[in-house]
Amino acid sequence: MMAETGRLQGPVLIQAEVHADSRGFFLETYRSVRYRELGIDVEFVQDNHSRSTRGTVRALHFQSSPGQAKLVRVARGAIFDVVVDIRRSSPTFGQWESFSLDDESHRQLYVPIGFAHGFCATSEVADVVYKVASYYDPETERGIAWDDPTIGIAWPDLPHSTSDRDSGLPAWRDVVDRLPDW
Repeated sequence: MMAETGRLQGPVLIQAEVHADSRGFFLETYRSVRYRELGIDVEFVQDNHSRSTRGTVRALHFQSSPGQAKLVRVARGAIFDVVVDIRRSSPTFGQWESFSLDDESHRQLYVPIGFAHGFCATSEVADVVYKVASYYDPETERGIAWDDPTIGIAWPDLPHSTSDRDSGLPAWRDVVDRLPDW
């Protein structure tokens, strides 16, 4: 496995070693000792799987206390994956970065606590599988409007669809003063 960081300090893009031949491929999607060697020392406690159709935006979510680290990969299709730095003490507070994840490159994205996360399905169907480091708790679930102009994410030029819940998420200006201190 190889890891690379992006512009924002914290998220890590991981490239697994893929063993492919005429029959298909094999890859290890998670081995805790290897991730610790890459600097990701997190105990994941829950696996989630979502399926989205092209243009579906699922964003921008985070858990307040205690927070929730994620390890995201695409089992089928492709997504435009986005993280937003919501750590008040960070020099990149309020900035976003995107990554392309798909079922051909098999790259994964580690999203640490202190980042809002979302994605847009860019293939006809996208199955996104992700590990999380804390159990889902609706009492700590938070979000930010995916299309907030203050953040200014350059989403793919597709007709977008969102859930009613995601369509009603608050603007950055209404969230910024209530963010936890991670």
